[in-house]
Amino acid sequence: MKKIMFTGGGSAGHVTVNMALIPRFLEEGWSVAYIGSESGIEKQLISTIPDVKYFAVSTGKLRRYMDIQNVKDPFKVVKGLYQAYRLIKTHKPNVIFSKGGFVSVPVVIGAWLNRVPLLIHESDLTPGLANRISIPFATGVCTTFPETGSMLKNGKCRHVGAVIREEVKQGNADLGRALCGFVRSKPVILVMGGSLGARKINQSVRQALSRITKQFQIVHLCGKNQVDPSLVLPGYKQFDYINEQLPDVLAMSDIVVSRAGSNSIFEFLSLKKPMLLIPLTKEQSRGDQILNAQSFEKSGYCDVLYEEQLTVDTLVHGIERLYDNRHAYIKRMDTSEQTNALPAVFGWINEIAKR
Repeated sequence: MKKIMFTGGGSAGHVTVNMALIPRFLEEGWSVAYIGSESGIEKQLISTIPDVKYFAVSTGKLRRYMDIQNVKDPFKVVKGLYQAYRLIKTHKPNVIFSKGGFVSVPVVIGAWLNRVPLLIHESDLTPGLANRISIPFATGVCTTFPETGSMLKNGKCRHVGAVIREEVKQGNADLGRALCGFVRSKPVILVMGGSLGARKINQSVRQALSRITKQFQIVHLCGKNQVDPSLVLPGYKQFDYINEQLPDVLAMSDIVVSRAGSNSIFEFLSLKKPMLLIPLTKEQSRGDQILNAQSFEKSGYCDVLYEEQLTVDTLVHGIERLYDNRHAYIKRMDTSEQTNALPAVFGWINEIAKR
C-alpha cells in the first residue's frame, strides 16, 4: 500500500486543497496521514474525513510584528521539527504534500532529512513566507497562477491551476435557503471574511444592514468567535464558519463579498459567482491578496474595494454595482480557461511516488 502524508494549516486556505485531494487518494487505496498543529483549524477540518490519521506537532508562528511569542516560537519550531522527523521516519510515506502555513515548515524539513520526496502547492501569485522557506527542500512546486513560475525560476515549478473541491460544485440552493431561513424571491449575498474573521468587514456589514437588507438577504460568515448574538434580523443569518453546508450556501448565493484568498476566489470563479473582493492590506499581510484581487479584476471577474476605502457607503455602492452588472461578470467567467487542477496534481504526486 502506498502512503502519503499531507501538511498545511493555520487558516482554512491552507487546508482546503488538501481536503480536495485526500478523497482521491483514499479511493485509490493509499494510506493517508496528516501532520498539523494541536489546536489549528486543520485539526477541526481533517477530523471530518474518515480513515485519515492526524498527528499534531509543536508549531511556531512566523510573525511580521513584534511579540514576546517571537522569542518562544523558535523553540517550538525546533520541537516540531524533531516530532515531524520522528513521525516521518516511523511511518515511511512514499511522498509528502504540503499546502503551506507555518505548521508545514518543520514537516518539510523533516521530509528532506528523511529523504522523502515532497511536493508543495502555492495558491497565491507570490509564495508565502512558509513556502519560500520550504521550496529549497522540495522536489517540486505546483503553482496556481502562471506568473508564479517566472518569479521562482528554479526549475521545480509546474503550473497546474486551481485545485477545486468537487463537493463545492454539488450544492443545493434549496438546502442553503432552508439552513438560513431565506426565501427564493429575494437575492442572496454571501459575505465571507475568512476562517479567522475580518473585523472591519464584519463591522461595515453590520452597520449597513438596514440598507442592504431592503434589497438582499445576507448570509454572513464572520470568523471564529465573531458572531454577534444580539443581531437577529429577518433576511440576515450569521455563522462563524461553515464546512459541510458551504456548497449549499454557495449554490443559493447570487454574489459574494469576500477577502481575496486564492483558494476561495478560484472556487467562486468555478461557480460563476460575481465577487466584490476586499483584500487584506499590506499592514495585515504580505500583500498577496491585493495581487490576487488585481489579477481577477484585470480579467473582469470581480470588483475590488480596498479596505482603506471601506465605509458603509462604499460597501453598499459596491454591492449594488456588482449585482446590477452581475450578468456581465458571469459572461466573462464563462470564457475563463481555468480547469480543475486536481487530476494534474494527483498525477504528479503519483509520478514522484514511483521514483
